[in-house]
Amino acid sequence: MSGACGPATVVGIDVGGTFTDILVLDERTGRARTAKVPSTRTREAAGFLRGLRSVVAPADVAAIVHGTTVATNALLERKGAPCGVITTRGFRDVLEMRRRDRPTTWGMRGDFVPVVPRDLRVEVDERVGADGEVVVPVDPAEVAAAARELRGRGAQALVIAFINAYANDANEQAAARAVDWPEELVTVSSALLAEIREFERTSTAALNGYLQPVVGPYLRRLEDDLAADGFAGRFLVVQSNGGVVPADEARRFPVRTALSGPAAGVVAAARTAADAGIGDVITCDMGGTSFDVALVAGGAAAFAQQAAIEFGLVIRTPMVEITTIGAGGGSIAHVDAGGLLRIGPESAGSVPGPAAYGLGNDRPTVTDANVVLGRIDAEHPLGEGLGRLDVDAARAALAAHVGAPLGLGVEAAAQAVIDVANARMAGAIRLISIQRGHDPTRFSLMPFGGAGALHVGALLREVGCPQALVPPLPGITSALGCVLADLRHDYVHTLNVALEALDGAALAAEMAATARRGTEALSATGVALEGIDVLFEVDMLYRGQSHAVAVPVTLPGGGAAVAGADVAAAFDRRYEEAYGQTLAGVPVLLQTLRTAVVGRRPRVDLSGFRPPDGATADAARRATRPVWTDGRWQDTPVYDRLALPAGARLEGPAVLQQPDTTILVEPGSTATVDALGNLLIEVARA
Repeated sequence: MSGACGPATVVGIDVGGTFTDILVLDERTGRARTAKVPSTRTREAAGFLRGLRSVVAPADVAAIVHGTTVATNALLERKGAPCGVITTRGFRDVLEMRRRDRPTTWGMRGDFVPVVPRDLRVEVDERVGADGEVVVPVDPAEVAAAARELRGRGAQALVIAFINAYANDANEQAAARAVDWPEELVTVSSALLAEIREFERTSTAALNGYLQPVVGPYLRRLEDDLAADGFAGRFLVVQSNGGVVPADEARRFPVRTALSGPAAGVVAAARTAADAGIGDVITCDMGGTSFDVALVAGGAAAFAQQAAIEFGLVIRTPMVEITTIGAGGGSIAHVDAGGLLRIGPESAGSVPGPAAYGLGNDRPTVTDANVVLGRIDAEHPLGEGLGRLDVDAARAALAAHVGAPLGLGVEAAAQAVIDVANARMAGAIRLISIQRGHDPTRFSLMPFGGAGALHVGALLREVGCPQALVPPLPGITSALGCVLADLRHDYVHTLNVALEALDGAALAAEMAATARRGTEALSATGVALEGIDVLFEVDMLYRGQSHAVAVPVTLPGGGAAVAGADVAAAFDRRYEEAYGQTLAGVPVLLQTLRTAVVGRRPRVDLSGFRPPDGATADAARRATRPVWTDGRWQDTPVYDRLALPAGARLEGPAVLQQPDTTILVEPGSTATVDALGNLLIEVARA
């Protein structure tokens, strides 16, 4: 697909652990150009710029929307920056205490090391009561001295996290004014998360500070290099909530980008499924490093209010609910001391990459297994800059590290790697569906990422989904999501009031004020919007409970008060949906008001992704090659997927190739191209 660039050109760039995906879209015509280049780990900005320049001149671009894994990788690999915390006296050890949990629930082993060591956490005298009253004012001189002490110990960023600051941020703001520190390297916990629960607020703030000196310079470097190339458009960054914000806000609050790239993929998947008339899908994003699963029900992605990147690293901020496991194409297969075949979590990444890349890795990956079984064409690997894949190196790696320990031939070893990877991925799908109360037989699977469509047949059989919907450009889906994502700001405000004592007028005033704040923030970006939607929810629970349910609330017009009876009825409905009953006579609390202000960007025309007119399936057939399926080598037709017309129907076995992915249609399965260019796959069932 191609198209001339101009003032309506928008670019989506998703930097993953293995590949950087670029989609250049002309919003007037819907025509697109794409590229997939190896990521440059530790030098992500270099890969970003090289990939962009390979497709379009930055000076010709109106907007760039970036999905990034820089924050994710820094957290997973513990490669953030030294960060200091100033907290209330007596609360220095909140990060260790957590929720009195432990890494192994039923075991005696396991430890946890916070990202901020104890010697970089300093206490000062201050106190705010739970009712918001300032009991002990903060001493600016004491705070300034604490900040100097932390700087002397090597802290590059500073976090101010005081107890009960959610109820009144006066002491935190006074402390922030007292420190001599760059504003972009200071995190005020109440500005990031004005919500009750001191551990979650402190953890989120500490992780934000830990990321600021990493993500901030990365984004600043990108902005400077883009400007030097003549780019004068808008530079936006995808957040974990699937919305986008200007880069300067992402620099201030990088913790909100921890699931940036995967969230963008879910945005694109939801839109693609909706256009195809499918409201319920389970998205399966299999890249080079990880396998990310999310659930979209009724056209809306499931949301979570917090996530743990790993044990103890808790981020509390609205985000698309995504389950991630280390089962990507580059995940390394090995036999453990007990003789069990394991996949991941270690990944070969883009360098050295799978053994077949010939860059020095001699351990087998999932990609190597697919190469050995003929499912990936060694002559036409994904991405730019890779030559012919080394099949012999992949076979040698599998024979040495899987075949020999398990007494298997090379093909059987490769199939075993695929089977274990499929089982792990199916487990992640069950976690996001069955364990959340959803029946997977009601959902279609949507595989994307560079490797997802190679495994879709096995996953359909494993979890019982009726069909799979493979989008037109699976390997570029997250980059497409960057282009499709709306602007979004989320706000939280703790209420902590009993339902029977609710002041409906005060609640309505708070809702209206937050809506104005969000609308003004969207207007300040200068991004053209079709409209603004404001969504309100209140976290509610019965007195004595610790887990709340989110209850939608509507802001009444004309300055009217929120009706307590309406809120009570909505709570009863949501609670019964979640737990099957209500608790009559037990007092109800309104804990937290949540507001999402969404700026709808102009709807992108995706007609450029439609299949070609006048083509035939026979004309799209390119070759025949042996592929290992059903335990034997079978001569399998190979098709150019992008040359298939609407209505084309293929019987498996078949391989469909395109620049960004490969699709395997297993024996007994069928694949049909719909009018939008999606591929609908159904598997044969016993």
